[in-house]
Formats: sequence, structure tokens, C-alpha cells
Amino acid sequence: MDAEKGKTAKFLKGTRTVPREVTEQLKYFTKTKNQLIKVLKEGEKTIPQLSEILGLPTDEVMFQLMSLLKYGNVQAADMDDRDEYFYYKLKDDDKNKS
Repeated sequence: MDAEKGKTAKFLKGTRTVPREVTEQLKYFTKTKNQLIKVLKEGEKTIPQLSEILGLPTDEVMFQLMSLLKYGNVQAADMDDRDEYFYYKLKDDDKNKS
């Protein structure tokens, strides 16, 4: 008996819908992540600096930043002058290739 490849996935996509709230939340997280990356392209920043620039609470910035850190998009750099906060920066592309 030959089964059509991906038939179950196609069936489930047709019968189940993603709640609008989940879709909107995903769009928000993606937008925030892209804004973070854009700001970090300008240079190293601490979490409070990113929070101020983006106008977002520090806990949201930290959540997004830790996700980017986990998946290797950013890295921690030096600490600030008071030794309170790490600076974060985008990972170098050359280092990712090796």
C-alpha cells in the first residue's frame, strides 16, 4: 500500500487552524528580534541600552536576546565600566563559517 508522502501533515493543516493570538504573538516576536539585530549592527549594547533604544521592558529584551544568544546569533562581549552589565554584539560571520 503506497501512502502519499506528507498526507498526514496536509490533512492536519486543512483541519486545524492556528489561533489568531498565536499568529500575532509570533509576528511580534519576529519584529522585536529583527529590531534587536538592527540595533546590534550599529555596535555593542547592554540590555538596559537596548531596552531604552527599542522602548521595550528589559525582561522582553532579555528574553529575545537570550534566544539569539542560544541560537548563536549574538555573543556576550566585555562588561561595562561598573561591571554590572555585559555588552552584547552580533557574532562575526567569518567566525561562523569556520
